[in-house]
Amino acid sequence: MKKIVIVFVSLILIILCMSGCNKKEELTKVRLAEVTHSMFYAPLYVAIENGYFEDEGLDIELILTSGADKVSAAVLSNTVEIGFAGPESAIYIYENGEKDYLVTFAGLTKRDGQFIVSRKQIENFDIEDLYGKEVLGGRVGGMPLLNFLNGVKNINGDISKININTSVDFASLSGSFIAGMGDYVNLFEPNATKLEQQGFGYVVGSIGELSGEMPYTAFYARKSFIDNNKDTILAFNRAINKGLEYVNNHSNEEVADVILKQFPDSSRNEIITIVGRYRDADSWLDNTTITKESYENLEDIMIDNNLLDEYVPFDTLVIDLNE
Repeated sequence: MKKIVIVFVSLILIILCMSGCNKKEELTKVRLAEVTHSMFYAPLYVAIENGYFEDEGLDIELILTSGADKVSAAVLSNTVEIGFAGPESAIYIYENGEKDYLVTFAGLTKRDGQFIVSRKQIENFDIEDLYGKEVLGGRVGGMPLLNFLNGVKNINGDISKININTSVDFASLSGSFIAGMGDYVNLFEPNATKLEQQGFGYVVGSIGELSGEMPYTAFYARKSFIDNNKDTILAFNRAINKGLEYVNNHSNEEVADVILKQFPDSSRNEIITIVGRYRDADSWLDNTTITKESYENLEDIMIDNNLLDEYVPFDTLVIDLNE
């Protein structure tokens, strides 16, 4: 009888193991290129760490691909299935006549997440403090720079009086500033706070407060991939919606505890502070839907900066999976 029980228990354990292994094998692998790794994207990391993608049958491979142009190139070359960056990349590619163009199918953030970092401490920062100074602003045509320009315009600042250095790529901004280049630099978190803590600068302003709402960072894929993998795209969208819902309905401390593994070089208290800063700025969407109005706000900025002649067809380049 004892032997029978042992055999029975062993069989149960084997079945459970096989069931778990089969479940893992059944997951659909999705390679996701992210433009940068920032707490600005907390809902994405919550979706990963809380297992929302696995619940939807997806195995996400997150690949840091610094620069929106590099992200879109990775998607077009089929190096990854999905890109996560500013949707302006999809507009540029469509305008260049790409037949298998990029379609944006889910939003995450609704305003700029950069902070202005000064080499010197400034109380009561004003945009005129930038006049005659060099600002490291990122690449020409990228959303970080476009939103900075738009933010200055929104408060009637004079762009012509600011020396904007666009020679430094996105990934090298912090290092270049530390090396002595520029009087100011525009950075995402946690880079802005870390640079301040290391004594190389001071956070003096928020670009998100200067610029209006728009689909700042979103998920896109090739049209052919979306057409041929609708179940995968829908599953991905559901997981992101769960991440957004969690972040929008849980405390800064709870969110920090979930995403702590994603930022091994940051303390829990740092993450709590930064998540709170982004929450206070109303950075995240309620769900993944991108409205035509917000998309046209993005296009207005591009048109104002001579990067786009006219609106692109919204219903062609953006889809709403929540309908």
